[in-house]
Amino acid sequence: MQKLWRGFWQVADPKIWIASLVPMAVGGSLAYGLTGTFSWYWFAVSLIGVFFIEIGKNAANDLADYQSGVDLMVEADKRTPFSGGKRAIVDGNLTILQAAWITVLTLAAGSAIGIYIAFLREPAILWIGCSGLFFAAAYSLPPFKLAYRGLGELVVGLTFGPLIVSGAFVVQTHFLSWEVFLVSLPIGFLIANVLFINQYPDYEADLQGNKRNWVVRLGKEKGITVYKGLFAAAYISIVALFAVTGNPFWLVPCISIPLVRSAVNNAIRHKEDIPRFIKANVNTIKTYQLTGITMVLASLMSRFFI
Repeated sequence: MQKLWRGFWQVADPKIWIASLVPMAVGGSLAYGLTGTFSWYWFAVSLIGVFFIEIGKNAANDLADYQSGVDLMVEADKRTPFSGGKRAIVDGNLTILQAAWITVLTLAAGSAIGIYIAFLREPAILWIGCSGLFFAAAYSLPPFKLAYRGLGELVVGLTFGPLIVSGAFVVQTHFLSWEVFLVSLPIGFLIANVLFINQYPDYEADLQGNKRNWVVRLGKEKGITVYKGLFAAAYISIVALFAVTGNPFWLVPCISIPLVRSAVNNAIRHKEDIPRFIKANVNTIKTYQLTGITMVLASLMSRFFI
C-alpha cells in the first residue's frame, strides 16, 4: 500500500499543478475584475475538479508511454525532471493495472465534480468539462493517442488556455465574453511552449518509440523556430489584448521577455547537451508562471477599464 501511495503521488505530481492553477487564477480574477463578484467556494470546487482530471491525464500518459516503450527508451544521461513522463510504472511504484485504475477513478471524480457544478451552479460548465475530459483521455490513450500524432501541443494549449480560463470565468459570472477568449490566448501559447521544449530531452526516445510530436517531426534545429514562434504569438496576443481593451496593465506580462531571451539562447546553444539545456526548460516554466501572476494583476485592474 505504501508503494501504491507513493506511485499515486508520483503521477499526481503536485509541483506541476501550477499549470492548472495559472489559468484558473486568471479566469477567476478576470471574473472579479469585470463583475466585482467572486465565490471562493465554487473556485475551490472547480480547482479540485481540474486537479483530478490532470492527475487522470498524467496517469493515462504514464500508462501509454510505458506500453509504447517510450519511457523505457530514455537514456540515463537524458533523464531530467522534464523527461520520461512521471515514470511511476518504470520505477516500480505502480503496476499497469494500478495506473489504469488511477486513470479511471480520478477522471470519474473530476467528472462528478463537473456534474455537481453544472447542476448547482452553472450548466455551461458541462460542455467545457466534457471537452477537457475528452482531451485528458484522448491525449495519450487509444484510439486517439493525440500526443503520438502531433496534436498534443494543440490540445494542451487549448485546454490550459481557452477551456480552463473560460471555465473558471463562467462558473463565477454565468456568462462568457470575447475578452475571456483574448485573455486565454497568451496562457495557451505559453503552456504549449512548456510542453514543446520539454520534449527535447525525450527526443531520441520519442523518435524510437514513434511518438510523433512536433519536435520529432521537425527535428531539434527546426523545432527551435516553432519554440520562438510560440513565444512571439504569446506576446503579440498580449499587445493585442491591450490594444482592444485599453487596459495598460495587460502590458505588464511583458516583463518576462528577458526570461524568454535567456531560454531561447540556451535552447539554441545547448540543444544537444541536455544537462545544460535544462535552463531553457526552467526559464520557459518561469515565463509561464510570471506571465500568469502578472495577468492575474491585469485581470483585477480590468475593473477600472470597463
